[in-house]
This record gives sequence, structure tokens and C-alpha cells, in this order.
Amino acid sequence: MSRANYLFTSESVSEGHPDKVCDRISDAVVDLYLAADPLSRVAIETLVTTNRIVMAGEVRGPESVTPELIEAAARRAVREIGYEQKGFHWKTAEFQYYVHEQSADIALGVDPNVEKQKEEGAGDQGIMFGFACRETEPLMPAPIFYAHRILHEMAKARHTGRTPELGPDAKSQVTLAYENGKPVRADAIVVSTQHGEDVSQERVKEIVRGFVEEVMPKGWVNGSTKFYVNPTGRFVIGGPDGDAGVTGRKIIVDTYGGAAPHGGGAFSGKDPTKVDRSAAYAARYLAKNVVAAGLADKCTLQLAYAIGVSQPLSLYVDLHGTGNIAEDDLEKALRQVMDLSPRGIREHLKLSRPIYERTAAYGHFGRQPDNDGGFSWERLDLVEPIRAELS
Repeated sequence: MSRANYLFTSESVSEGHPDKVCDRISDAVVDLYLAADPLSRVAIETLVTTNRIVMAGEVRGPESVTPELIEAAARRAVREIGYEQKGFHWKTAEFQYYVHEQSADIALGVDPNVEKQKEEGAGDQGIMFGFACRETEPLMPAPIFYAHRILHEMAKARHTGRTPELGPDAKSQVTLAYENGKPVRADAIVVSTQHGEDVSQERVKEIVRGFVEEVMPKGWVNGSTKFYVNPTGRFVIGGPDGDAGVTGRKIIVDTYGGAAPHGGGAFSGKDPTKVDRSAAYAARYLAKNVVAAGLADKCTLQLAYAIGVSQPLSLYVDLHGTGNIAEDDLEKALRQVMDLSPRGIREHLKLSRPIYERTAAYGHFGRQPDNDGGFSWERLDLVEPIRAELS
């Protein structure tokens, strides 16, 4: 039996966090290739450290996407994040590029073969999870939702010049108190943010508190809330100059803040034939539509794939005792409303487009679908088909 009263914590990191700088650069390259050829294959990793950007990986795509274009995309991403510091500057950082052609063995298992009547297979084995719950309007767990929003609002203010005192690197952590299984107040909030050399900690706390109070629901932050801003007392040296970053190290930040299982695969730097990314998006899409359809208050969904095999090996649904439908019936219905092969997912969600750089910070889930098709996995257009399949 699940607990009714408890504390739960999730963290987020800003676009200027070293790992998120890498995620954004890697996804900028994915977008570059998909814009040139929607069938490109991309698996790009980035490392950043003091005034240095290093890229490695494998690709299969048009020769028009040159190392020079990739370097320009990387520098542009860093510039837009806001790094123009001595220790990490978009213009002067040394750039190293170690990217080669995709393995022919991987291509053999993944590519479709008309002569052998073989469908496109999964790019790798693995398990992927999707999750949705009624704690927030976008059907996301409340701790990660508010941890993201605090940093996102801080970043927007920094970009518009409202808060020139703050730097690009920041982290947040939100601990919520749950009563009868529902979040009711903030027990503790931690925000660490990079700031200018001459900015006092009192000023930093004042700025941060304003964003926290703006973002959190009314009454959730009160006199009993523990509030920590820059607990070490100073955060001037930040970003890749303060700590090395690598693509794919913030997989819990990217998903559900620890409120749901994770299969272990990162998203950024991968084209949508990689099920680590596309099937995780599909799992969220299905779970969100299940909850939105009123079939449960909470839904966890797992998919499993084998490299070179088209259809998932398994689909598992857990409604956590909140459902009004048998889970095995729901599993059958979900297989009917969506083709869960890599190609089926990609076509249904229209993933073979340059829509990924925008996902690199503040979460891949719980975002509003864009007019040009970004965050298509957040749509609620399967609500009626799922209901119809179960009727």
C-alpha cells in the first residue's frame, strides 16, 4: 500500500549547466542533419571544459553538413546560452571534432530491407518508460515541474536583461510535502545560481526568492519553508570553467525527476531512429493520453526493444491502483491505437524534423506542443481513440 504523507524531492539544472551545454550542442547537430536530410543517422556526444568543446560520435548523412557547419552550430548554441566569459567563451573556445561514419553492422540491423521484407529495426536494445499523473496541468509530477519552472523563468529574465546580476549556470531543487498522496506545500527549496563578481549574496537571494514566489502555487511557500540560495556563499566561477560537462548525464532531470522509473538511456545527440529517445517520447505520449482520458490518475508505461527488431518485445502498464480499467485490456488497446515500431513512432509523432535543440534544457516532458511540431508527444489526440478501443 502506497504512503499517503511524505516528502519528495526533484532537481533541475539550467541551460548553462555544463552537462546541459553539451546536450544543447549535441541536439543542435541532430537538428542540423535532420534539416538537411530527415533520414540522417546521428549519435553525437559533446564534452566541454575550460574554454574547450570536444565532439565525438558517428553519423550517416549528407556531406553538405560539414565539420565547419557543425562547429558554427556549436558556437552559436554557446553564444545563445550566454557564455562570453574568460573561462568559457563561444568565440574563443578551442573546438575539436572526432566524428566518423555510422557502423555498417548497426546499419545492417536497423535499416529496412524490401527484398527480405524486413521492417526498420530498433537502433539498440533497451527499456523506456513513460509517466503521467494529475499533480499539475501538464500531467507531470509537481516537484520536477516547479524545479524546471523556477530556472526557466530565471533564464528568460536573464536573456531579456532584467537580471544582469545572474550568470547562465544554475540548479534548483524542490522538496514538496504530500498529504493524502497530493502535493500541498513546499517543505524546502534550494537554488544555486551563478552571479557577477560584485553581486552580494543578499541581492542574489532577493532575486531568486522573487522567482520562487512567482512560480510556486499560492500558499505553498510560507514561513515554515526551508529556503537555501547559494549555500556555499559564492558562485562566480560556473559553467564549463567550473566543472566539465558531458552529453546525457542529466537523464532524471530530463524526464520525471525520479518520480517514475528510467530505462537508463539518454536523449540528446540521438536522431529519432534511436528508441532511447523516440520510444521514451512515445511512452510519455501514451501515458499522458491514458490519464487525460480519465482512465487513471497515474500511469507508468514500459516499452522494451531489441536491436534490429521492429515491434517492441513488451508493453507494460501500471495504473498504481488508480485506474478504472483492467491494465491488460489497456495494454492491448494501446498497441491498436499506435504503431510502436521505430518507424511507426517516428511517423506518428513526426519526429524526423529539426525539433530537438529546444528540448535540451528544462525537461523533455510537460512542455507545450509547438506550432511547427515540436513536443508532439505532449499532444492529447489519442484520448478518443483509446476510449473507443476500450468501449
